[in-house]
Amino acid sequence: MGEMIKMAMADGADIAVYRAEAVGRRRGSLVLIQEIFGVTDHIREMADAFAAEGYAVLAPALFDREHPGFECDYTGPEFERAVELARKIHPFEQSLADAGCCIDQFVAEAGDTPIFIAGYCYGGSVAWRMAQLDARLSAASSYYGSMVPTIFADSPPQCAAIAHFGRFDAGIAMEGVEALVARQHPTAQIFVYEAGHGFNSDRRKDYHEPSADLAWERTLGLFGVFDR
Repeated sequence: MGEMIKMAMADGADIAVYRAEAVGRRRGSLVLIQEIFGVTDHIREMADAFAAEGYAVLAPALFDREHPGFECDYTGPEFERAVELARKIHPFEQSLADAGCCIDQFVAEAGDTPIFIAGYCYGGSVAWRMAQLDARLSAASSYYGSMVPTIFADSPPQCAAIAHFGRFDAGIAMEGVEALVARQHPTAQIFVYEAGHGFNSDRRKDYHEPSADLAWERTLGLFGVFDR
């Protein structure tokens, strides 16, 4: 449904972005943020699924400056490269800036429609942080972002936000998630699923279909509140 295009970012870099056009009436615009594995077929599939629900989607290839076209599986030799890109080479602040440029694009072309953000794993942390920083967003859906209950737990999102975590996620301590819940941020809802990390992707060993379906319903339900 969608296609890879090039977009100029604020620093002048041209990076790849997967663009999917809304099917039927445009209900809103969505910035979709990748896992550390790149804009994979799973991310493109999710972008197409949102587009089928009436959302125009931009999914930027965040690591294009450091490793153009990077895309890898969840296991194998390229996994370490994905970790290196996300944790050592690519600045997190650059990901936020690129997400902001996608928001800029949506404001320019359809400023009268609500703008949303969603992200998975690394992208879940980006989505949550953008919800704290960018008042132009109407709502955010963050999937198992490890920085959410740790680095970015203190401040409430500026927009309506939901965060999804797996109870059996080996990389995100439930104590941190429970502490985040206890903060009772007035703009946020935190959901815990009987699943592990990456439960939304049917390419991963921890895929859990009931949890993925429920998180999808909750995300669409949240976005639908702002339907115009």
